[in-house]
Amino acid sequence: MTSYLITGSSRGIGLELTRQLVNSNKDVTIFASSRSSNSAEFRNLLEKHPEQIMFVTLDVTRKESIEKAVERVSAKLDGRELDVLINNAGALSLGRVEDMQSKDLEEIFRTNVSGVHEVTKAMLPLMRRGGKKKILNISSMLGSITNQSQGDQVAIPSYSISKAALNMLTVAYAHDLEKEGFTVFCVSPGWLKSDMGGQNADLPVKTGVTGVLEILERTGRDGNGRFFNIHVPGWERYTGEEIPW
Repeated sequence: MTSYLITGSSRGIGLELTRQLVNSNKDVTIFASSRSSNSAEFRNLLEKHPEQIMFVTLDVTRKESIEKAVERVSAKLDGRELDVLINNAGALSLGRVEDMQSKDLEEIFRTNVSGVHEVTKAMLPLMRRGGKKKILNISSMLGSITNQSQGDQVAIPSYSISKAALNMLTVAYAHDLEKEGFTVFCVSPGWLKSDMGGQNADLPVKTGVTGVLEILERTGRDGNGRFFNIHVPGWERYTGEEIPW
């Protein structure tokens, strides 16, 4: 059995990750976490798979919420390890960089960077007992400094800045945990038609998540500290190759 913890599971990418994993015909336990379970679609999925999916209340910006989530996950595992952590919860704000308020940037960082750090740090004791030891951070092409264009920066500068910082956090953890056998890496799922991505985006959420899980499945220790792009045939921007920092 493989155990997963996914943050931000109540909608968008996190919901689809949970759905595809539970429908994969593999022996899995999924800790689907989010601030609430108010989404009808999410509740239906939880009710349909009560033996495989456990809802865990988790606000990645609140330390006490993270601590309680660790306690709940640990109790459910009952001495077993947590195999895979998927840091997916994210926040976004729109506007030109010159109009960006410091408090708005700080709020985005609390979710997209600090939240990932605090959740990862808190879950490490549960992961150190296991063999898989995979930590996947959901990043974005917009976090690639090399690939930035003025147009991208104008739309969502705080998001792009936070994802660049998340990429560096990923590399830092990859280096620190390498000798313990961890694989820490990030994947861009593409621009997806979701609440965050909007309906003018390139791809359905299902397509992006399928690409992410394909990378998660095949990535071994040689993927530690790397930044991957999904592969979607017919799309020049989704080549499956690594994304430059």
